[in-house]
Amino acid sequence: MTVAATDCVFCDIVSGRAPAIVIYEDEHAIAFPPIRPAAVGHTLVVPRHHLRDFWDGPPTEVAPVAAAAAVVGSAIRRALRPEGMNLISSAGAAATQSVFHLHLHVIPRWADDHMGPIWPTTPPREAPSREQVAALIRAELAGS
Repeated sequence: MTVAATDCVFCDIVSGRAPAIVIYEDEHAIAFPPIRPAAVGHTLVVPRHHLRDFWDGPPTEVAPVAAAAAVVGSAIRRALRPEGMNLISSAGAAATQSVFHLHLHVIPRWADDHMGPIWPTTPPREAPSREQVAALIRAELAGS
């Protein structure tokens, strides 16, 4: 983990080297709308120090970002009265991460919005059983 990364637009925003419309900030995170919002009120919440993605930092560094997203999400709910909200964080190119600095998308949703469903309509092919997957994850948790 580094404090700031060269060539990172979110580090540039946090440091003030790049402009942003700041909606919220605290000692751990800063929130601002993306350049191309997916919905009215779409807001990004990023940590003040560079973490590549959700997996890059320990829970003690990631949790304050989630807490800031909860604060921002509550304000969005009061201000815009959406019918729902998506909280999205992608880790890695396979998950469509395009800016490699941890960020949470707080996206207000309405039943008739243009975004559509975000959940797949079919299950994964040839997936191991839920019990097998749970056992693998529990083993990792026991070892940490």
